[in-house]
Amino acid sequence: MAKRQLNRRQNWRIEKIQGERAARAAKRESQALETLEGGDLGPEQTGLVIAHFGVQVEVEALEGEHAGQVCRCYLRANLPSLVTGDKVVWRAGNQGIGVIVAQLPRSTELCRPDSRGQLKPVAANVDLIVIVFAPMPEPHANLIDRYLVAAEHASIHPLLLLNKADLIDEQNAPALNALLAVYRQLGYPLLEVSAHQGDGMQQLQARLDGHISVFVGQSGVGKSSLVNSLLPEVQARVGALSEWSGQGTHTTTTARLFHFPGGGELIDSPGIREFGLGHVSRADVEAGFIEFADLLGTCRFRDCKHDREPGCALLGALEDGRVQQQRMNSYRSIIASLTQDTY
Repeated sequence: MAKRQLNRRQNWRIEKIQGERAARAAKRESQALETLEGGDLGPEQTGLVIAHFGVQVEVEALEGEHAGQVCRCYLRANLPSLVTGDKVVWRAGNQGIGVIVAQLPRSTELCRPDSRGQLKPVAANVDLIVIVFAPMPEPHANLIDRYLVAAEHASIHPLLLLNKADLIDEQNAPALNALLAVYRQLGYPLLEVSAHQGDGMQQLQARLDGHISVFVGQSGVGKSSLVNSLLPEVQARVGALSEWSGQGTHTTTTARLFHFPGGGELIDSPGIREFGLGHVSRADVEAGFIEFADLLGTCRFRDCKHDREPGCALLGALEDGRVQQQRMNSYRSIIASLTQDTY
């Protein structure tokens, strides 16, 4: 079914209603903050944001006698947008609700543009991005490569994770093997696991221990099942694939942080079917294709677009197999989308 187009008046009315709702929510938040700050607040202490719920976040105390305890907190109006993984300074209230007074500097942040093109952080202070895909829904190299570009741009190490390996059969195996061979040749770390059957989960746990990791990937690839297998006590909700579309159903609605008993943390993020890169430059995209490193700057023309120009180093590498067609297709698709990328 084609998506219904809204006229200008309908769009204006929707934005007006959303603006009024946001204003009412902001007023309620302000009143709640005034009540809290007008009462007795505890001393300032450091905390870790482990989940985000609209105008409130869940903060885990990191010091003192209450270390490890979780408290719902409001944010002061002058604070930037917080995300799961942020470290903050907060004060506990006497009614079980606290107030965040400051955000501590981030070591890394994973971002993507929202529906309006505004840059939106997804997770903070992570050092490993686990790019999850599966035989179903069908994996797409373009989405994997977008995550790899984002990881390179954010200076976060990537790990490619094929889940649901038990679903590999004679029909999908050739395409999957061809897809994985490209990334193996490039030297990207790659694991094949089955959260359902437990295959490969010990190796995955060993890779995650000691890191602050974030799971990303399409809906339906089994990220929540992976969390359940790694942390059985969590029992994250698990959704089935839509029989009609073959696409995944969204089961995680907010990014949440979990602790591993052996050390390290995991952030499970909501599934997304697209990952916009409108916040990065052409040079950033090129840097995300690691096989281009020795080729960039060696084309005959300084302003080479790597399309049909004579003397293009990338096209020459494509012809002799140093660059794979799959990756070149992704590169061209991402470059073409930079001006209109919003998701």
